[in-house]
Amino acid sequence: MKFVISFLIAMLPVASVAQSQSRVASGVPSVAIPQTTEVIVIQTTKQGVTPQQIMAVIPSEIRETVKLYLDGKIRQWYSRGDGKGVIFVVDAKTEGEARALMETLPLAKEQLMDHEYIPVGPLMPLRALMGPGAQQ
Repeated sequence: MKFVISFLIAMLPVASVAQSQSRVASGVPSVAIPQTTEVIVIQTTKQGVTPQQIMAVIPSEIRETVKLYLDGKIRQWYSRGDGKGVIFVVDAKTEGEARALMETLPLAKEQLMDHEYIPVGPLMPLRALMGPGAQQ
């Protein structure tokens, strides 16, 4: 395992150089940009919102969130360790798809929460382990 981690760290610059011709507008080599498989949604209480406002909506928020989980739309959910909100791993292929899903929840409808959306996917430098031709 130690060898694999060392190898991956060593291969990150190699993979980037190998793909330097195929850069996207952001300047990140395309080899480093995965196809989105989920979207992480970080939800925090908007400034000025009171705990009482949140608690008034929380029973319906929990019911609706559980429905989305049971439907496979929310894959995982966590409380933030700092107590400032929650984190969802949403089954969505785009940020827009995740946003549309999260906007159906009661706390979002009441505009009590801020949301940050982070599309994620496979760790692309792992393709370097697959050998030549696996970069596509």
